[in-house]
Amino acid sequence: MTSAPARNQSASTGLLSDMNTAPPDFADMTLDELRVALAPDIAASAIFDGWNETALKAAAEMAGCDPDVARLAFQEDGKRGLPMAMIEAWITSVDQAMEAEWPAERLATMKVRERIRTLIAFRLDAVADIDEAVRRALAVMAQPQNLAHALKLGWRSADIMWRLAGDTATDYNHYTKRAILAGIYSATLAVFVNDESEGKADTHAFLDRRIDGVMKFEKAKAQFLGKNRELPSLTRFLGRLRYPAR
Repeated sequence: MTSAPARNQSASTGLLSDMNTAPPDFADMTLDELRVALAPDIAASAIFDGWNETALKAAAEMAGCDPDVARLAFQEDGKRGLPMAMIEAWITSVDQAMEAEWPAERLATMKVRERIRTLIAFRLDAVADIDEAVRRALAVMAQPQNLAHALKLGWRSADIMWRLAGDTATDYNHYTKRAILAGIYSATLAVFVNDESEGKADTHAFLDRRIDGVMKFEKAKAQFLGKNRELPSLTRFLGRLRYPAR
């Protein structure tokens, strides 16, 4: 694991950091915007404090935001509990940074495999210095009361990645692609938090293997479901069960 940053280091680590930008004007933000703006600082505080109110207060002070206002922003989202509300805001901040850095037109010149790998690699690089925050977030999301919402967040990020990659499928492929990608990403994160190799080389090698496996499966599936191949229609079959021929 990489060493944790110093306590007073800016929380906008990895690709989310930009020391040349002006500090945000929290007074002009909606509560939704405020949650996302504070999320990277909360993540950095979570390295030391966990995903709790202590991390929220430390992040607000670090960012120059009134702690009471910050607390109010996350109370609005309290139906999922404070830890999950903060983690969701953090995931949203990574989603938004990824969309800004890798818009669809920038990815368009790459093969689909490279588009997906690039997007996941961006997400890994964005949290490269805050392994412990990721580890703690995964533990919170794995709790039984949070599991369903965690799956929704994984699906949402996978959907954003596929849309940036140019996917326009509306049939069952829409769902299978997102489910598979969410699984690849979550498995890669599990490797990431325990990876002590230089530059997270083992994680990136694992990611490459998983993507290669999926690409081979997709190629085999496409050959099997070729346009010229006559296969029975599941819809027609179910229809006949309901309305048998006379």
